[in-house]
Amino acid sequence: MKNKRVFLFHEGNASMRELLGGKGADLAEMTKAGLPVPYGFTITTASCRDYYTHLGHIPLTLIDEIRTALRSLEQTSNKRFGDPVSPLLLAVRSGAVTSMPGMMDTILNLGLTDETVEGLALTTGDRRFALECYARFIQMYGHVAMDIENNAFSKVLQQVNRESEAEHIGQLSEEKLEELISKYKQLILHRAKKSIPQNVEDQLIDAVRAVFRSWSNPRAKVYRKVHKIPEDQGTAVSVQEMIFGNRDETSGTGVLFTRNPSTGGNEMLGEYLPAAQGEEVVSGTRTPFGITYLKQTMPSVYEQLHEAASSLEELYGDIQDIEFTIEKGQLYILQTRNARRTAQAAMKAAVDYAEEGIITKEEALIRIEPEHLNQLLHQSIKIREEDEIIASGLPASPGAVSGQLVFDAETAESWASLGKRVILVRRETTPQDIHGVIAAEGLLTLRGGMTSHAAVVARGMGTPCVCGCEELELREDTKELICSDQIFREGDLISIDGGTGKVYAGEIELREPEISEELTRMLGWADEVKRMKVFANSDHPHDVRLARKWGAEGIGLCRTEHMFLSPSRLPLVQRVIVAGSNQERQEALQRLLPVQQSDFAEIFAEMDGLPVTIRLLDPPLHEFLPKLEVLEGRREHLEMITLDGDTDELEKVDRVMEKVKELKESNPMLGQRGARLGIVFPEIYDMQIEAIFRAALQCIHQGIKVLPEIMIPLIGHASELSFLRKLVDQVAEQVLREERIHCPYRVGTMIEVPRAALTASQIAEHADFFSFGTNDLTQMTLGYSRDDAERKFLNHYVEQKILPANPFEVLDQDGVGELIRIGLEQGRSLKPELAAGICGEHAGERDSIFFFHNVGLDYISCSPYRVPFARIAAAQAQIQASNITKSSHGENPISTTA
Repeated sequence: MKNKRVFLFHEGNASMRELLGGKGADLAEMTKAGLPVPYGFTITTASCRDYYTHLGHIPLTLIDEIRTALRSLEQTSNKRFGDPVSPLLLAVRSGAVTSMPGMMDTILNLGLTDETVEGLALTTGDRRFALECYARFIQMYGHVAMDIENNAFSKVLQQVNRESEAEHIGQLSEEKLEELISKYKQLILHRAKKSIPQNVEDQLIDAVRAVFRSWSNPRAKVYRKVHKIPEDQGTAVSVQEMIFGNRDETSGTGVLFTRNPSTGGNEMLGEYLPAAQGEEVVSGTRTPFGITYLKQTMPSVYEQLHEAASSLEELYGDIQDIEFTIEKGQLYILQTRNARRTAQAAMKAAVDYAEEGIITKEEALIRIEPEHLNQLLHQSIKIREEDEIIASGLPASPGAVSGQLVFDAETAESWASLGKRVILVRRETTPQDIHGVIAAEGLLTLRGGMTSHAAVVARGMGTPCVCGCEELELREDTKELICSDQIFREGDLISIDGGTGKVYAGEIELREPEISEELTRMLGWADEVKRMKVFANSDHPHDVRLARKWGAEGIGLCRTEHMFLSPSRLPLVQRVIVAGSNQERQEALQRLLPVQQSDFAEIFAEMDGLPVTIRLLDPPLHEFLPKLEVLEGRREHLEMITLDGDTDELEKVDRVMEKVKELKESNPMLGQRGARLGIVFPEIYDMQIEAIFRAALQCIHQGIKVLPEIMIPLIGHASELSFLRKLVDQVAEQVLREERIHCPYRVGTMIEVPRAALTASQIAEHADFFSFGTNDLTQMTLGYSRDDAERKFLNHYVEQKILPANPFEVLDQDGVGELIRIGLEQGRSLKPELAAGICGEHAGERDSIFFFHNVGLDYISCSPYRVPFARIAAAQAQIQASNITKSSHGENPISTTA
């Protein structure tokens, strides 16, 4: 069993997902549940990994196991693989551990040869049908196993269809199918310099090899990178008896969602094509009927499908994406998987399942993908009378977007890299378009339905998408989109609304998102479960209002230098920095004081009763100093217009230029900023501290509860914090003593220098709280300048697996994380109740949030828009930690693999 590489369906189960892949494990579960699954077997993911280890070689031991499994399949079907009279035909499909819809390859009708096609014609009594299957097989095999581009076959088929006035292969006559087969064979011989094997075992081994090979095709690699799927998973291969949806009019194929994958509504949503094979629905090459067509034409089969869907939904406790085929009135379930659905659908379904008692609240929380919450907070169209609707299609993936028209994936990727917002328009997308789909802001297809490749991939990525817009005409040769009498060319602006299926001319006005009822419910459950508090990084009153809207429990970081970046305020800060004397600096600071006080008062009022952490000025000087070239230009201008003896303004510019040159730093990020600025120029911090406490007094008089927390930035030595802590306490006492009002406050520091983490027990003596600033801590620990690293080498490092991820996006737990652990342990060794949190970019990334929970931080602070994400992730971290604890005590933890 240890070295077993091939498992019959009844030999597997859901716990073997890592070995059998998602599809193989699900086929095993459905077989065990007694559902009508075509019999077959799965070749393991380990075999795929061996294939790459052995440079594309498939060992004889694996071939022997495949032969043994085939014998079992032959006995069950009463057919023989390669038999000229009663041939067994196979469907060979990929199946990774993590679902990758359309990214890898499939071959149907495998086992057909010049001889067995006549056997199929004999046993079915329908030679036209047998020839159609053979043509389909040759096309798929030639493309997948022999690397001939699909477009070459499509052109041949289009030519034959035109000659026959047929819309698709199912309408071709027996004679035309023979002609098509002949042309396909000629194409393969010309391109590959060899023919398709007439030995069926060779076909099967080649097909297995091709599916393994497709794990490394470009589109699969791109998809894995976007969805952070490990490269070493590999794919399994599922081999099933072929079921023919193209057999006759009582046959067909379709895809069914047990609930609406766009909204989560409790309604079956699906599509069905009579007399067709599955790839035609999934690829979007034909626009199918709605599932109600099946209900009207074959009501008893529809009822069987409905019962199977209900059973599968109850079995998995999630929305299922089911592929099915009907052959001569007999229903078969080919596969099921957890559906690619929008965040709204995932949220609503999870809430509904929990309230229906199918899953627990904790299970509902654990299955939400926090990184998709930005989908839920998507913009929608603000409907106006003047907006012109040019077409309507299917609302395949919600969200509204305006962008420039592009007609191919390469242009989409190229234009997006230049910062352009593009909408990719295709007749139908194929997996080869994945790089363009990723780059595009929106997706519009003329064909295909809600279950097509475009719809499924767009929903998974949160990209607005409209499918099946058949009233539009696409002229790819001239790059034009035709709607009635209007012509839209590449680069023209259009807009799409993936929530309604509407397409608009030009740019449209968008409406900001609102929190849905389901998200509100889920966030409430998250708040009941999570241990860590979730604060927000907000620098302006309007940001604070937004933070409260999304449920922030405090402000974890208010960066005061960001308050001065507006054109009206920047000159005030520049005067402070370049002041030629202490008096000149004090005059500039007195002008800044009321501005700061007003901002702080507004923030305190918005956060009534909640903590507000204000970081004192931490400006890298190069961001705030006047530009030398601008000053030089100003000086030249003044020289030209200055009258004799009137040189005051000229001298002033000269003084500023000298000051700028004096303050210029070789490495501003490690220069005179943060605590260093406050120690050299204490009057700057004095003004800020005074503004904070005057704002606090102002709010207290208004009945507002104020909880100010003052953060000293860039501390590397305990003596720095000791010096500045005294300054805070002195100014606070002076301001509060004037009115004899008590205002509790805390003073802490941002741990962002490695030395601060390593000497945290000394620093904690002067601190009431620690806030780990992982942005700078990552830069200083790794020795990377973030801007330079991301522009120069980080992407290459990640692609070459030198680093597992960008350390500015995902916390470097072994390095930076270890410093956080050391700093926290040291700080709490002196002060066990020392409050500690995180306020870097990593506070909005799930794996990092799990680390912060496990290490024992009290809070995380992220951007206002990431607060809902962080609340869910913090709850998931608590659930995961509880599950680990329960497992270690022998209890049954909540499943986290649903």
